[in-house]
Amino acid sequence: MGNLVAIVGRPNVGKSTLFNRLTNSRQAIVSDVAGTTRDRQYGKCEWTGHEFSVVDTGGWVVNSDDIFEEEIRKQVVIATEEADLVLFVCDIRNGVTDWDMDVAQILRRAKMPVALVANKADDNKDHYGQYEFYKLGLGDPYCISAATGSGTGDLLDKVLEMLPDRPNDDLEEGIPRFAVVGRPNAGKSSLINAFIGEDRNIVTDIAGTTRDSIYTRYDKFGFDFYLVDTAGIRRKNKVVEDLEFYSVMRSIRAIENSDVCILMIDATRGIEAQDMNIFQLIQKNNKSLVVVVNKWDLVEDKSQIVIDTFEQAIRKRMAPFVDFPIIFASALTKQRIFRVLETAKQVYLNRKVRIGTTKLNEVMLPIVEATPPPSIKGKYIKIKYVSQVPDTQIPTFIFYANLPQYVKEPYRRFLENQIRQHWTLTGSPINVFIRQK
Repeated sequence: MGNLVAIVGRPNVGKSTLFNRLTNSRQAIVSDVAGTTRDRQYGKCEWTGHEFSVVDTGGWVVNSDDIFEEEIRKQVVIATEEADLVLFVCDIRNGVTDWDMDVAQILRRAKMPVALVANKADDNKDHYGQYEFYKLGLGDPYCISAATGSGTGDLLDKVLEMLPDRPNDDLEEGIPRFAVVGRPNAGKSSLINAFIGEDRNIVTDIAGTTRDSIYTRYDKFGFDFYLVDTAGIRRKNKVVEDLEFYSVMRSIRAIENSDVCILMIDATRGIEAQDMNIFQLIQKNNKSLVVVVNKWDLVEDKSQIVIDTFEQAIRKRMAPFVDFPIIFASALTKQRIFRVLETAKQVYLNRKVRIGTTKLNEVMLPIVEATPPPSIKGKYIKIKYVSQVPDTQIPTFIFYANLPQYVKEPYRRFLENQIRQHWTLTGSPINVFIRQK
């Protein structure tokens, strides 16, 4: 199981800059206007051979003054419930604000590991401001500059020290893991109960009655797999109705710990922004995908035209990855529930497909010859050979070319589509690399 670290703090203390520094990315939009983080803030940080996930809570704030601080407080509470460690970022130049005192109180009550980060300590004289932060009651502040990177190494050493050791799951190797994910109230627990045939999870109509990942071994009707369910009971006073951030935090672990994700979409609501956030998490983690349109029993018009339109809408939103199965089902009436399991099993097997090198070259080289990569600056790109890399997490293909640097994304996508047309890799992501021969 991976560890999850949440970055919290008031607007404009440099959470996104720190997030970018930790995940080596520029994916957050960084600007001087408070509350500009809109990007989905999730990434992986690797330090001295250890990897953990990082979530920047700033990306989920509803930007209006009256509920602004209230929203951030909610997120701090959710972060303390879901994460293994909180990085509490303050601005060393502004000193401690009342708001920081409020958040510190929430964090102290939660009794969870917190690393206090005094950011924007860009030069040594800024470090004198650190003593003020002891009054937050959260231990020694770490003076860093997220912008220049100074001090972040010591901070990361401390983070690894503070993260709890996750026990290895006592799960048998080689048995597929299916995670059921989706927005609150899309019917995840109902689907799992329909599979297992008993109300093992508490199924209620309140969004967010689920807490820790639970694995259920499903071993009947010729199937054998683990269901990863983010299930459990949430404390009633903390139920935050349908907060985007909450469902994303919830999904991260289930997705990371699975092979195939069964993404539930509510047929009565269509595909929403939140479904897309979860889909992006699935993609970032290179997981296989089955989309289940649930509550199909509630849709009046079930004609083929409606089905086709619905399918097209889903694939259009999720493009360029469109090669995945979509099943219209109802967890309540158990319509096509079995089909979901069969499809998930097939998609898992598609992840493991091995294509012989001879066969691969026989099929792909004539296609490449007929439609070669466009020439650039008068240089012709020749692809001579292709092979599949053995023992990778997802099917990975390498095309060897004389000028790999000139092969652009659209052509790589063309190659991927050709592979998908000739071999069944439905539901599984694949990697296509172009290398020097």
